[in-house]
Amino acid sequence: MSTLVLELRQGDLMVVNGAPIRFRNRTRIELAAKARFLFGKQIMAPEAATTPARRIYFALQTAYIGTDEERARGLASARALIGEFQAATTSGLAREMLRQALILAETDDCYQALKLARRVMRHEEEVLGLPPLMPVRQLQAPRVEGTRLEG
Repeated sequence: MSTLVLELRQGDLMVVNGAPIRFRNRTRIELAAKARFLFGKQIMAPEAATTPARRIYFALQTAYIGTDEERARGLASARALIGEFQAATTSGLAREMLRQALILAETDDCYQALKLARRVMRHEEEVLGLPPLMPVRQLQAPRVEGTRLEG
């Protein structure tokens, strides 16, 4: 069996199978089973989804770490948002990365889809002159409502 070892700092946030976990002190954890997880700067708070690329990322994030119902809605939202972005952008590279991201998400490889979406977000930030997103660990501690993160 393969395991994944992660080192997290005090205050870091991690979402495992839809449950948010904030670390009170520096820790090292080992995931010994398959899990849907994101941590640190990979996690986008809902209020940060303020641009087209960021909304795509948030939809893909929901498709990855949300509940079953949220995941289905997240994937449907990602499909629509990606279609709109592809129709509006002049960047062939962004269109191709989003095409690949959608294929990955539809084959339940949302973690890799998020990596591509993050690249599109960085491109969008450069083109629009936007500052990069603040990591979630620096945001106010989230409230938990069901399994969704609320800022």
